[in-house]
Amino acid sequence: MKKTFLTISLTLISVLLINTGFACTNFLITKGASTDGSTMITYAADSHVLFGELYHWPAADYPKGTMLKVYEWDTGKYLGEIEQAEHTYNVVGNINENQVAIGETTYGGRSELKDSTGIVDYGSLIYIGLQRSRTAREAIKIMTDLVKKYGYYSVGESFSISDPNEVWIMELIGKGPGITGAVWVARQIPDGYISGHANHARITTFPFNKENNFNDPNQTTYHATDVISFAREMGYFDGKDKDFSFSDVYAPLDFGGARFCEARVYAGFNRVASGMEKYEDYAMGENLENRMPLWIKPDKKLSVRDVMGMMRDYYQNTPMDMTKDVGAGPYGNIVRWRPLYWEVEGQKYFNERAISTQQTGFSFVTQSRNWLPDPIGGIIWFGVDDTYSTVYAPMYCGMTETPEAFAVGNGSMMEYSETSAFWVFNQVSNFAYTRYSAMIPDIQKVQDELELGFIEEVKGIDNAAAEMFKNNPEMAVNFITDYSVYQGNKTLKVWKKLYAHLFTKFMDGNVKAARPIPEGYKYVTPDIEQPGYGEEWNKLIIQETGDKFKVIGEGH
Repeated sequence: MKKTFLTISLTLISVLLINTGFACTNFLITKGASTDGSTMITYAADSHVLFGELYHWPAADYPKGTMLKVYEWDTGKYLGEIEQAEHTYNVVGNINENQVAIGETTYGGRSELKDSTGIVDYGSLIYIGLQRSRTAREAIKIMTDLVKKYGYYSVGESFSISDPNEVWIMELIGKGPGITGAVWVARQIPDGYISGHANHARITTFPFNKENNFNDPNQTTYHATDVISFAREMGYFDGKDKDFSFSDVYAPLDFGGARFCEARVYAGFNRVASGMEKYEDYAMGENLENRMPLWIKPDKKLSVRDVMGMMRDYYQNTPMDMTKDVGAGPYGNIVRWRPLYWEVEGQKYFNERAISTQQTGFSFVTQSRNWLPDPIGGIIWFGVDDTYSTVYAPMYCGMTETPEAFAVGNGSMMEYSETSAFWVFNQVSNFAYTRYSAMIPDIQKVQDELELGFIEEVKGIDNAAAEMFKNNPEMAVNFITDYSVYQGNKTLKVWKKLYAHLFTKFMDGNVKAARPIPEGYKYVTPDIEQPGYGEEWNKLIIQETGDKFKVIGEGH
């Protein structure tokens, strides 16, 4: 039966997603686009209420018939039970022991398609999929089979799915209350290319298949058999099959979808590929017809540090650069306080929404490397809080425990813990927001020392662990576990020391530097600078206040 429903505008969805914490950014890097032949995916879990911690599910075996209770990832709400797999794989964060990694961004889409009776939400779908899959293709099959059997509880979602050889993007949305299943499309990113998504569906037209053969390495697109017929039944689409666009049909684009979501993909692409300026008007929401391609080829192959850099974008070197307007304050702040929208005298305005944002709970870059044994080949470079000032520490996918600094249960969003990296990193970033341009060089110096050190160290750890694995896999796993745990906890200690340095140096608007104590003195006061607000900001004060602060009888 043909049905018609009102569709929530994407602008409204953007507000809903950002205010409830589902605003995230992913980039997908194929092995042919990376300097070392690894595949990579990124994820920034951006939420004002999401606590940054590193999840861990040990490998396990279960008797046949065991049931698994499913709780919604975002709220903890009990959704129901599904049949447990007889064997599950070790999962650290968003990568498993087979080097399969999964990330996501929520795009919302047509609100009437959310199935409130479904049992599997998007978060559970990710982590159940990771516990059961050996390859990216297998993960796609497992995830789509789960929603087909048990129903999909969440709104529209984009997934990044990788293994050591392939990288896929999958977009999925439910069928509405009481209708079990989902409509979806999955596309393999061509080798040598990169892709991205950031809270808007990005798959448009695609080649159709008569069947999904997950054992065929040459099949590069999978989709629900009714992805078009369901749209016709619902009254969403009446054109020719060849013109069917998943994004346009199930998540119609508007200004908010471009400026707050697609703009982030544009920003990441713009960092690594020339010619992206032709999509600038699209990213700024001025020309919605000028859509970016689903994937692009970077100008050069990308290292893991390059990809970390993509996650540290605030639209620098674009017209949306967040340090270039009055909202940045006198110290070039790269964040904007929420709400996203604001009004003055009845006129609606907005703040930019960049990749790097203050409300990030955790973020990561995964690497899957086919030349190493699986437990060693997979790394999740994991960080908490704002991507611009976080540190990505290497956590091997085969590790069997997590550092105390990132441990689940070590603090929460309303429970401060001095041994939690989330809280210590937030101390540093939130203090830096008060005088950003002054403090960020000191932060980046330590950030560089740690990350560049990790990247160099990992080369030796890889080689040592791989040799060890040949004769004693258990010893190799213990070795990479010890290394990962140590570096996670070390990062916390270094950042606590950094906070003490920043607070001492920049307290009360000053910049202080210690002086040597001369012979015969008990102590000496530090050198002190008082840089003030800077000339440009002082000019703004004069424009606003006129002669209010003018010194009478002095100056010209």
